[in-house]
Amino acid sequence: MEGKDMNKNSNAYQIIYSSVMVILVGAALAFVYMALKPQQDENVANDKRMQILNAVNIATDDNTVKEKYEKYIVQDLLVDTLGNIVDSAKNCAFDINMKSNVKLADNERKLPLFKCKLDDGSIKYVIPVYGAGLWGPIWGYISVDENGNSIYGTDFSHEGETPGLGARITDQLFRDEFKGKELFKNNKFMSVVVMKKGQKPTNEGDYVDALTGATITSRGVSTMMENCLCHYDAFLKSLGGNKPQAPESK
Repeated sequence: MEGKDMNKNSNAYQIIYSSVMVILVGAALAFVYMALKPQQDENVANDKRMQILNAVNIATDDNTVKEKYEKYIVQDLLVDTLGNIVDSAKNCAFDINMKSNVKLADNERKLPLFKCKLDDGSIKYVIPVYGAGLWGPIWGYISVDENGNSIYGTDFSHEGETPGLGARITDQLFRDEFKGKELFKNNKFMSVVVMKKGQKPTNEGDYVDALTGATITSRGVSTMMENCLCHYDAFLKSLGGNKPQAPESK
């Protein structure tokens, strides 16, 4: 005798049907995710490459960013707080997650930087920075001249600062204010601070004007630079004298 068809209104049928659909949809989503992930990862990497190039004032776009990055960024480096280069393997700096890195204790943090060689033969060093704005994380890249003192360029980004206010840290006009500012006074590290217009630091360090109506985000940029750049004190000083030698790349 033929078996009876399952009652489509029964609880058993509904449970089996729902389970099968969940499995099928889950499998389809997993397939799509795996298929798209390589391109998504490459897009994230290219965005990072573009920010690094922006910090050395090299304009690029989605079609040329990887080519220009490989042309101008000639070496990844990791240094320690004594100014020694501890690693120069390919991508040793690029692969550092700054969001996680800045949460580590000072003696556990890695100090990544990127060595850049421009068309005129000049060398710049690009340092990643990460901090907090008003509504979420902010981050960026600071490039310095080969003397380790003068800022050559900057690039700042954010996750959710207010449009027209804190979000203006990405504006070229604000970023340009840092150019030529010095990180050392009388051989002592003094990060460039961002201060309310009309105010000046008491330590005679260099400063730029804060963004109007964005005091907290501006202060966040200032704190971010201080907290991140200070760890490179010894290395930046060494650029003006005896330079640490990089180990051979693996």
